[in-house]
Amino acid sequence: MYSSSQRPSVVRYALLALLVLGAAKVQAASSVLIWPIDPVLEADQQASALWLENRGSETANLQIRVFAWSQSGFNDQYQNQRDVIGSPPVAKIEPGQKQLVRLTRTREIPPGQELAYRIIIDEIPSAAPPVADAGKTAAAIRFQMRYSVPLFAYGVGLWSKEDTTRQRDPKGIGLPDLSWRTVAVDGRTYVEVRNQGAVHARLTDVVLKQGSQSKPLVEGLLGYVLPGAIMRWPAPGPIAGDPALQVRVNGAPQVQSIAPAR
Repeated sequence: MYSSSQRPSVVRYALLALLVLGAAKVQAASSVLIWPIDPVLEADQQASALWLENRGSETANLQIRVFAWSQSGFNDQYQNQRDVIGSPPVAKIEPGQKQLVRLTRTREIPPGQELAYRIIIDEIPSAAPPVADAGKTAAAIRFQMRYSVPLFAYGVGLWSKEDTTRQRDPKGIGLPDLSWRTVAVDGRTYVEVRNQGAVHARLTDVVLKQGSQSKPLVEGLLGYVLPGAIMRWPAPGPIAGDPALQVRVNGAPQVQSIAPAR
């Protein structure tokens, strides 16, 4: 089982240090552009497409894996699964080139349900040593890139992502049902958000409003709350009175206020 409490984002971490005499040098990994950033598998789709493009100057060797994604204990949990397969599982992309990854469903999703997955794309480091400048020896640290992309699959009778190219039954649209509260743990205040809706909630531009003051929880993306889950984030300071929590859900044009938990 693969688990992580980090928000979905590109994660950099040092993988390999090549040490020789001389000055130190840091080598950046390949830069990979991924689209779409929010792929879905509709109930009538057997497969979906994910594109990878190498925008860097070095060959990108990538491993593609798809994990089942759930949430418990206020953390993301990733499990091995075979319900959705990414093909090819390994890709070698030259600079300026693109690679299509097919995300193929191997089983049906129960009607009216949304299942969540995470596509983890890891850069496989090159075994080649760093090239020294002007004949000088150098020490280099290479960084591996990890990309994490959400994938949602839907059963018959449910959809969430707007798509003007597809005919939709308006009755099948799934919406999050959010509530929130503050909790104190070990002397620190947290904001908890619960989702009792049929589909996930992607939370951005989250702000605590107290009177005329607004305190952002984090700039940009705060995180996801999957159906039936509760997630927790540190509050931006002491909370007094009766504050309001405002948030943009799933990229909506307008922010909305979330109802306090009862």
